[in-house]
Amino acid sequence: MEVPREQGRRDQKPRQPTDSPLYPLLDAASEFYRQALRSHPTRKAAVDYLKGRGLSGEIARDFCLGFAPPGWDNLLKHLGADTLQQKVMIDAGLLIENAESGKRYDRFRDRVMFPIRDSRGRIIAFGGRVLGDDKPKYLNSPETPVFHKGQELYGLYEARKHNRNLDEIIVVEGYMDVIALAQQGLRNAVATLGTATSEEHLKRLFRVVPSVLFCFDGDQAGRKAAWRALESTLSNLQDGRRARFLFLPEGEDPDSLVRAEGTDAFKARINQHAQPLADYFFEQLGVEADPRSLEGKAHMATLAAPLIEKIPGANLRQLMRNRLKEITGLDPQQVEQLAQQAPAASNVPDYDPGYDYDAMASYTPDYGDMPQHDFAPVQQEQAWKPNKGGGKKQWSDKPWDKNRKGGKPWQQRDEAPPRVPAPVEPPTLAALRTLLHHPLLAGKVEDASHFADEEHLYSQLLVALIEAAQKNPGLSSMQLIARWHGTEQGRLLRALAEKEWLIVADNLEQQFFDTITSLSARQRERSLEQLLRKSRQSELTSEEKTQLLALLSRNVPAQTPTSSGA
Repeated sequence: MEVPREQGRRDQKPRQPTDSPLYPLLDAASEFYRQALRSHPTRKAAVDYLKGRGLSGEIARDFCLGFAPPGWDNLLKHLGADTLQQKVMIDAGLLIENAESGKRYDRFRDRVMFPIRDSRGRIIAFGGRVLGDDKPKYLNSPETPVFHKGQELYGLYEARKHNRNLDEIIVVEGYMDVIALAQQGLRNAVATLGTATSEEHLKRLFRVVPSVLFCFDGDQAGRKAAWRALESTLSNLQDGRRARFLFLPEGEDPDSLVRAEGTDAFKARINQHAQPLADYFFEQLGVEADPRSLEGKAHMATLAAPLIEKIPGANLRQLMRNRLKEITGLDPQQVEQLAQQAPAASNVPDYDPGYDYDAMASYTPDYGDMPQHDFAPVQQEQAWKPNKGGGKKQWSDKPWDKNRKGGKPWQQRDEAPPRVPAPVEPPTLAALRTLLHHPLLAGKVEDASHFADEEHLYSQLLVALIEAAQKNPGLSSMQLIARWHGTEQGRLLRALAEKEWLIVADNLEQQFFDTITSLSARQRERSLEQLLRKSRQSELTSEEKTQLLALLSRNVPAQTPTSSGA
């Protein structure tokens, strides 16, 4: 594959910003990677990979694709002329410094390189796709002063440059999806950079186009990403803006599908199968809250109302209220009241570090795979230098001073950080978290209503979670959590699922059932107290008298909330 050279590049002075030294350095790194793709002795694997994906030289040029050769110090020797320059390269995310030895080495090695550009076309970061069997498969630059994952979109600059009159942007999950669509003539795709789609992403997109199409895999992960995108979209839906959702067949992604069926068929798929946001919104809520029952209608209204009220467009917001009325029977005023009564949303940032790489397939963080032994650069097959010159100063053998100034005291002493004691977790929260990690335990609980405390949020949620897991025994933890998405309960469940265990694994099940038994006993005591209080004030019904006698006759829990097999 021959990558065409940009006309007039040598005659034009590159417009480099002056507000950060990282920009020119990142641009120089990009040029190094591009030159390597053209002429490095080990470039064949990268060229074959791109050819195998059906990419032309023109697309490789337009997206500035490159190649990071194998070896620990190719870029370091090319650009790291001195210690100060190497420090700037670390700040730019191009080098990694080993914390123990102080040695520095290239972050990207033996990878196809995807430069990431901001809205002005400046290179601010890189993504790399490994060519061998190394992990991670995809690797992004870390957060830097000029690169913030939760704000940038891969391909947005290229889409705007190629289309002066964009009317819709397609949001996909990875670099190759963007590039594969561009190769097929669909030059309006962008991808998030290892994060869920955020409100900041949507603000940027709606400043450029009135319509956004989310294109995700049809599997569970894809649908989870789609719902998060929907939540981020709602607060940006002014009247006149729209969002659509397209789910691809199982096992397919935009890259594979557009190459298999062609551009026209892919466009036809969009026209025939893309769902308007409102349709997808009510369809998903209908899965979680069955509107065929009164309870389901009530649950749907509770879930939908606060989300609908996030929509700033008055016309769309009213139409969504009307649609909810058609389904549940609640008029728009009641819906508005429900939204006002709903718990306030927690201050969760759009860019959640806990979900850094949900949207990037096969992504795992890179903690640096530098060998523990003394640094020794891998010998290359032959000395190679790109066409343009660069610093030639070789590796400095000066020992690294572990007692250097800066950092926390325990860092200066080369000790592990002090361990902060974790707070004691309330039993109900511990039971919730245990159930999230072991949903099958719900099958051993008999009649969860025995400990349903109408005044206690956590016990109510525990009962609801047990009943959901009992009715749907095949649900995974994430599917259970998804049933409360967009609510305060959902945020609580997600936080619990991510929290570090404070209990020895062997004791989890025992503590779970101890908590269930305790909750059941407390609820029985409350019921007994209420009935006795009422009997002193008025006549009990026959049903209440029977219940009171049953409670008074029991010195042990009325019904142990576990089956005999527990």
